Parts: sequence; structure tokens; C-alpha cells
Amino acid sequence: MLFGTISNLAALSILAKSRGRFCRQSKAPFLLLTVALLLADLGGHVILGSFALYLHMNHQYTMKLCDVFGTNMVFFGLCPLLFGCVMAVERCVAITKPFCRFNMITVAHVVRVVLFLSALALVLAILPLLKVGTYTIQYPCTWCFLRVTSPCFAADTYLALIFSCLGLTALTLSLFSNIMSVASLVHARMKTPNGQTNHTTRFGRHESRTSSSSLFFSLDIEVMAQLVVITVVSCVCWSPFLIQILLMQLKQSPGTSAQKLIYVALCIASWNQILDPWVYILLRKTVLFRVCGQRWTLTRT
Repeated sequence: MLFGTISNLAALSILAKSRGRFCRQSKAPFLLLTVALLLADLGGHVILGSFALYLHMNHQYTMKLCDVFGTNMVFFGLCPLLFGCVMAVERCVAITKPFCRFNMITVAHVVRVVLFLSALALVLAILPLLKVGTYTIQYPCTWCFLRVTSPCFAADTYLALIFSCLGLTALTLSLFSNIMSVASLVHARMKTPNGQTNHTTRFGRHESRTSSSSLFFSLDIEVMAQLVVITVVSCVCWSPFLIQILLMQLKQSPGTSAQKLIYVALCIASWNQILDPWVYILLRKTVLFRVCGQRWTLTRT
């Protein structure tokens, strides 16, 4: 828990230092979404880790404690997925429709979207507190969540299905948006050498190489590299948990084996909150420049 907290705080400090660079290049909406994602990861890591540590040490829980724990599990589980989806859509619009982006996506619009998605996750999380569904202690008695195994009521099944389908939809939309964005960037990259042919003959090979390098190391490339890795990490970490919940509701498979599977899937999902900040720590412009610049030098030599 300490390592994940430090990682998220380090990523937030890096974003704070690069705030001016983002704002100068009209990336303020993406910066705001990134901060929201990291804050959701940080809050989920600290709050959920504290609950899990308490249950692990005391082996005692009350229904009120389980309800609060389950509410936070649903809320901090959905928020990173939804925020990551909006980040991917925002970059897709910014890259494929750059002239429309200034009117369609502003900081005010992003704030409204973040608040709406947070409210959506909160409403879904507090429904069991309003007697629509239930939270229950889960194997091995160290966490609480929706009743995904052997649901007693139809509301339990519906809530689990909504959670799973909402998360999988967010991941799918993120993948689709990132594919569109990367395809547009690759298409623009492939057109650049042809568009710079006359420029090269007039001003020499050195300036063409410099402009090509500046295109590669532009902020769009940095942002897309971060976003693609975040999406891959989210898919790898969250897909087993979400798919397992979906299959449990469709098959209604009770038993200890199903409980163990969902626990293993949760352990994999918990790594998402640890890996997300390291994407921003490692995939920065300076790091990309060093790694890719060295490869460019080796290729040219």
C-alpha cells in the first residue's frame, strides 16, 4: 500500500511540474482527466487498502463496515475505468478532429463529465445501502463487494451485471478510441517524409531530420504513448475480474472454486492502481527522447 501511494504521489508531482507545458499546447482537458484518474487511483489505494488491512488484522467485521467497504470498492473500481475511457475519447477527438476539439472539449466540459461519471459511480455504489442489492464479505474474508456468487435476489444479479458491463464497455471504447488515434498519428507520420521532400532539397538534410524528430517527440506522441499503455494495463488488470463477474451471473456458479477465482481476479485488478502512475513516471518526454533518440542514432550509424 505504501509503494502504491508513493507512486501515485510521485506521478501527481510530475504532472504538476509539466502543467505549463500541457496548458501551452492546449492539453489542459487531458491534464485534468489525468489528475482525476490518478486521484481516483490514490484514493482507492489508500482507502481500500486500509479497509483490507483492518479486516486482515482483526478478522472481525460488521455489516456497516462491510457496506462502507463495498461502497468504496464499487466507486473506486468504476471511476478509473470511466476516466480512462473519457481520456481515450478526448485524445481521439483531438487527433482526428483537431479543429472541432476547441469547441467540443473545454476544461468546463471535462469538469462536468468528471462530475457526472463520479456521480454515476457513486449512485451505483450506494444502491445496496438503499436496499437495492447487498454487500457481503468475500473470500478469504478480507474484502467486501456485491454478492456475485449465489445471489439471493434479482437486484444482486442486476447490480453485478451493470458493474461488469459498464466496466467492459469502458475498456472496449478505450481500445477503439486508441486504435483510431494511433492510426491517425501513423498516417500523419507516413505522410511527413513525402511532404518534406522539397523542404529537404532546399534547406538540407539536417533541418528535415530535426523537424521529423520534433514531430516524433511532440506532446501528442507522448500523450498517446501514455494513453495506450494505460489502456493495455487496464485491460490486462481489469478484464479477468469483470469477465469473471459476468460469467458468474450468467452461469450462477456457486462454490469455493468460484470464490477463489474472483479473489485471484481481484488481486490482478489491484495492480492497476500501482501501475498507472508508473506510466506517467516512465513515459515522459525526456525518457522517450533518451530511449528513442539513442535508437535513432544507432540506426543512422
